[in-house]
Amino acid sequence: MKNILAKIKRVYVKLDREVMTLYFALKHPDTPWYVKLLALFVVAYALSPIDLIPDFIPVIGLLDDLLIILGSIWLLFKLVPNTVLEECRALADSYLLQKKKKPISYFGLIIVLTIWILIIYLIVKLLS
Repeated sequence: MKNILAKIKRVYVKLDREVMTLYFALKHPDTPWYVKLLALFVVAYALSPIDLIPDFIPVIGLLDDLLIILGSIWLLFKLVPNTVLEECRALADSYLLQKKKKPISYFGLIIVLTIWILIIYLIVKLLS
């Protein structure tokens, strides 16, 4: 179990680079509009100060991030032109080397809170 958690943590650390790469791809003028639209939601969720399932819940709290974000990043990286991706990876590496604080997405916060409110509403509606 500890090996699995250690592997998840390692992937989680690498995720910062990929999220920042997508963040810069979102701002790049050569990124297709439909990729920007999808990337907006992925980056917003990834940089949101809260998660759908909090990280303090063992395993599940980290796995939801990994599955949602990694799956989305994998798909989006297939859609971003290679030249844009290389340029944005270099920007992400430079950004992370400077140890700048990751941006916070309040749009992502609104998305997550809206989903939680809808879930609570549906549960109350079903139970009443």
